[in-house]
Amino acid sequence: MRVEGVGFYEIAQQDPDRPAVLAPGVPLSYGGLHAEVNRMSNALNDIGLRPGDALATVLGNRPEFLTVMLAALQSGLYLVPVSRHLTRPEIGCILADCGAKAVVTESAFADAVSGAADEAGIPAEGRVSAGPADGYRSMAGLCVSGSAEPPGKRRTGSIMLYTSGTTGRPKGVRRPLLDTPPEAVAGVLRRTLMRHLGLEPGDEVHLAVGPLYHSAPCVHALMALHLGHAVVVAPRFRPEHTLELIQRHGVTNAFMVPTMFHRMLALPDEVRARYDVSSLRRVFHSAAPVPVETKRRMLDWWGPVLYEYYGSTESGPVTLAAPDEWLARPGTVGRPVDGVQIKILDAEGGELPAGETGLIHAGGHPGFEYHGDPAKTASTMHDGFYTAGDLGHVDEDGWLYMSDRRSDLIISGGVNVYPAEIESVLLQHPGVADAAVIGVPDDEWGQVVVALVEPADETRAGAGLAAALLAHCEPRLAKPKHPRRVEFRASLPRTPSGKLSRRRVRDAYLQELAD
Repeated sequence: MRVEGVGFYEIAQQDPDRPAVLAPGVPLSYGGLHAEVNRMSNALNDIGLRPGDALATVLGNRPEFLTVMLAALQSGLYLVPVSRHLTRPEIGCILADCGAKAVVTESAFADAVSGAADEAGIPAEGRVSAGPADGYRSMAGLCVSGSAEPPGKRRTGSIMLYTSGTTGRPKGVRRPLLDTPPEAVAGVLRRTLMRHLGLEPGDEVHLAVGPLYHSAPCVHALMALHLGHAVVVAPRFRPEHTLELIQRHGVTNAFMVPTMFHRMLALPDEVRARYDVSSLRRVFHSAAPVPVETKRRMLDWWGPVLYEYYGSTESGPVTLAAPDEWLARPGTVGRPVDGVQIKILDAEGGELPAGETGLIHAGGHPGFEYHGDPAKTASTMHDGFYTAGDLGHVDEDGWLYMSDRRSDLIISGGVNVYPAEIESVLLQHPGVADAAVIGVPDDEWGQVVVALVEPADETRAGAGLAAALLAHCEPRLAKPKHPRRVEFRASLPRTPSGKLSRRRVRDAYLQELAD
């Protein structure tokens, strides 16, 4: 059934029995979720939050995140989702930086958040928990006491996401608030992302398997509710459990990251064959480069349902590659979406011709600023075009191909070496669960290539596997790209969004050498 409303709030009024959240827990209708959202909105007003204030969350993947998000977005608040994986000082820095007036968390993180809230000066009445926690007000209790009617003055809020911090201290990406009802902005978001990503309103099911505090999973879940889709919230990614959820709920669309593909492909053939994934229509992926062979294997398994886009928290989607487009140009991350332009610039800001690698810049995206850091904002812009610091090139037809981040580029003997290209080759070996390639200072070469590998089987880590990996690279990579050393690690520090923090890997490795 096609949904006529222009967003969650109108759909909930027009079709209150429509399924909104299928799992976990008891299924929740649009009408039931809307009532909870209104109760939360009124409770936040009673606490003292006003339009323009910041409301932080430190939550795992659970339906309460959706309730708090939708409440903030009709109350004129900045919602600041904070990673549950951060330490108390890191959480405290974000709470203080955004000026949070309240924070919503859950039992598992309550102790860390208490200390962070103390540092940020959040009062006791502004501390709310979705589960039992000493020193916190109960979210369920607040909602029970609040009215289920919409708040008197409804104004559009905004999601203020903090960048992942793989290249430094996280910064809040802030956009101006509009004094308009949320339906107006929801309508624009819905039309824009329908046009860019091809999603349609109707009886579809979205799987929220990535961390909801991160940009893409959060926006995709919000978009699903604005399109009238039902949402399945997975508490965390587990390869076989993800397949089971797809089959059980008839999932039609999802957002995933390449690490998830790699780990699902590592399941035994008989396990993968056990699950029916034929309901899938669109699975979007972004956040990190995907090895060409990994994507080919996923397309062979799931069919032509993988849609890749390049973008960032700051810019939103920049390019998109549909399955047939990618198969015709393996490795591309797409062409610019409607209204967006891209340029490839050199270090001096000069535009480079097709085929030459430089910094990717995008124009036509929604405006933003880094909260409290105008210098940082200005440093990312060039004549109205924004760069995330990623390197890439476009071909003669305007298709974009990514290389790596500028900060991760290795220059060895005067040759530019892109770590992602080497990691892609290493990940194709069945003995590799994950890989990070870094440049290490060297007197003769400037930098040498070192591969740190998380083995699929820890018992196989050693000289034999290292030799096998170097032999695997021999026919696939030019000699300057071959790792000089292969070393093994129990795990590598990927962010929950799937990004590899090479800076952290490099810093830890150099510290080991120094010790």
